[in-house]
Amino acid sequence: MAAYELQVSVVTQYLSDQSDPNNGNYVFAYTITIKNTGTVASQLISRHWVITDAKNQVQEVKGLGVVGHQPLLQPGQGFEYSSGSSLTTPQGSMKGNYFCVAEDGHRFEVEIPEFVLSLPRTLH
Repeated sequence: MAAYELQVSVVTQYLSDQSDPNNGNYVFAYTITIKNTGTVASQLISRHWVITDAKNQVQEVKGLGVVGHQPLLQPGQGFEYSSGSSLTTPQGSMKGNYFCVAEDGHRFEVEIPEFVLSLPRTLH
């Protein structure tokens, strides 16, 4: 088992009630679960997102913590949060990384695997 390891899983949802397709505004929610699968307590300090729409327009988002938190995760402990993103196309994707600091001072990054944002039933 690695000392410094966080597992990231994502569930997405299209928010039709907040979207306005006629004006090119598609809103998606995502719920992320982060679990410390390592052996050392670690704190999530900041995030970096790369958001790409179907026209290959890219926007990057960087900031401290997630939804106002910088969770300290003990081994085996998880943290879940929900957030959202708005695109000008009905499909897109997100990927990124978290910058973390372990209890022993070791700094490391955790990759957030790319996930798809898409209207229901638009992928075949």
